[in-house]
Amino acid sequence: MEYRHARLLGPPLQASGLYATQDSIPARRPFAIMHILRMMFAALPLIAACAPVPPSASGPVGHPPLQAELSPGADRWVERTLASLTLREKVGQLVMPWVGGEYAAVDSPEFDQIARWVEEDRVGGLIVSVGLPHSYAAKLNEAQRRAGVPLLVTSDMENGPGMRMGGIYSFPHLLPQGGGTTFPPVMALGAAGSDSLAYELGRVLGREARAVGVHMTFGPVLDVNSNPLNPIINTRSFGEDPELVARLATAYIRGAREAGLMTTGKHFPGHGDTDVDSHIDLPTIAADRARLDAVEFPPFRVAIAEGVDGIMTAHIAVVGVEGPDAPPATLSPFFMTDVLREEMGFDGLLFTDAMTMGGVAKRYGATEPLVLALEAGADVLLMPRDVRQAIETITEAVESGRISESRIDLSVRRILAVKARAGLPEQRLVNREGIDRVVGTRAHVGIARTIAERSITLARDHRDLVPLARTVQQVLSITYAGPTDPIAGRVFNRDLNQGGLVVDAVRVDDRTTAAEFDALRARAEAAELVVISAYVSPVEYAGSISAEGGFPRFVERLSGEGKPVIAVSFGSPYLLSSFPSVSAYLVAWGGAEVSQRAAARALRGEIPITGRLPISLPPYHAIGAGIQRPARLAGAEG
Repeated sequence: MEYRHARLLGPPLQASGLYATQDSIPARRPFAIMHILRMMFAALPLIAACAPVPPSASGPVGHPPLQAELSPGADRWVERTLASLTLREKVGQLVMPWVGGEYAAVDSPEFDQIARWVEEDRVGGLIVSVGLPHSYAAKLNEAQRRAGVPLLVTSDMENGPGMRMGGIYSFPHLLPQGGGTTFPPVMALGAAGSDSLAYELGRVLGREARAVGVHMTFGPVLDVNSNPLNPIINTRSFGEDPELVARLATAYIRGAREAGLMTTGKHFPGHGDTDVDSHIDLPTIAADRARLDAVEFPPFRVAIAEGVDGIMTAHIAVVGVEGPDAPPATLSPFFMTDVLREEMGFDGLLFTDAMTMGGVAKRYGATEPLVLALEAGADVLLMPRDVRQAIETITEAVESGRISESRIDLSVRRILAVKARAGLPEQRLVNREGIDRVVGTRAHVGIARTIAERSITLARDHRDLVPLARTVQQVLSITYAGPTDPIAGRVFNRDLNQGGLVVDAVRVDDRTTAAEFDALRARAEAAELVVISAYVSPVEYAGSISAEGGFPRFVERLSGEGKPVIAVSFGSPYLLSSFPSVSAYLVAWGGAEVSQRAAARALRGEIPITGRLPISLPPYHAIGAGIQRPARLAGAEG
């Protein structure tokens, strides 16, 4: 498409409905000129927000601090902006599409789509996915320049900036591309049990996210993961104790807020006791109201009291409360309005989960759930399948009388208030020159390393194998990971293979044949000890979280034959149920390099092992279990 205005000058006055040509002013009608001038002065805050803003002088990538309460000026901006929008533009504010964070030239087909959403459909914000820090900032600055109303930018960085801006490698040589600081999943914080580290995660996330133009994260996860079969929450939760989840989540929220980042608790009313991935289908929860009050609700209540800025709903049916025909909670007025808004007193932004997910789309289609979600109480429709169709559907619902315009205004006012609290009317652009001094710094990486090391948990060690005895010289290290995870085991095996220890590394997956496992048994017999590393983490649309193929039987056979086996989980802690006979079981919580390095150091005795299970591993180990081991002093005997 053609761009009808210069990017550096911001959008024309048509964006606010104030466009006028000289011919439109009647001759000898001075009051008409005065009328237009009054309208323009009234819209000055909006027009000013549309112009490019110079970098802040307060720091390398300075941004206004979050306002606890709207100032009189910010409140006036909200009301003036709301009054300037047409019905269709107001509906556009409720829609937030997904965009990639990768580099895209401003005249590329990839950016054309973003430009259409921002300039023509006037969406209220964007959710940004995987990319690199500078590509984030460049793309978001350009989108902000084109927006009539500043965009609210969100990203699913629930366990740190590296979740979206890190762990990127170039092929075919797997050269790391750097990026945001990568942390372990937040269940590692549950294992470390440290409020201060949870606070630091939130603070680092806030600094790095705001540096690249992100204003709100979809985190922390407030789900209490009480179901070992949960295929999608798992290590994304802090643990299975509601009090622990609430405590660490509020520390995370405080840290993010200090850095100017808004937070979104998810997934209300609680996704921790499910065994179906809501990306695929609609999970059901049999819990009654008493169970919800005791387990699922406490973290949400505490987060709301702490001032969490948003809540994201879950596409789950709570049949124990609403009966066998219960709708997804996203479409439930009872949960969204009666419980969350009225009973819990939440007045922040209420986001749907992605509206393309099977939990709603399979049973309700593409458009009807959009209307139902707003009727239930949602403010923001996240990732509709077709942005323009979504806007037209809601606009038609208002014009037909199904939804009142005042109901739309209520949500738009909340959205604009969040934008004002983030300082977007005054400063919507970020200073790209300062990103390198904030994102992925040595200090931030050090915090991630501390969390990874303090989270390492030794659930069992029947034969006193951990740390490795100094007399051990030959280890067979078997990595189990999916074929799409080329990084699994690279750092762990490299760091383990030091100081005279010879590591024979091999990789298997669910396609490995019985004959290949038989050959591997011969290599295991030649080793003094076998280290099994399993990289199995929750992934959307996978449908399960387990070790597949012949791998579990192979590990159990090795253990049954008396071979010393240390199993290390770089992901789901519940994998112990796949090979319960192993002599030692170490949990590192995630497969990122920082966790691989921490696990290798723990096995070598270079760091103490201090983590405790924030979940139970039934029927083998209770919550809180964890064998504590000191670091081995240099020169000490193993």
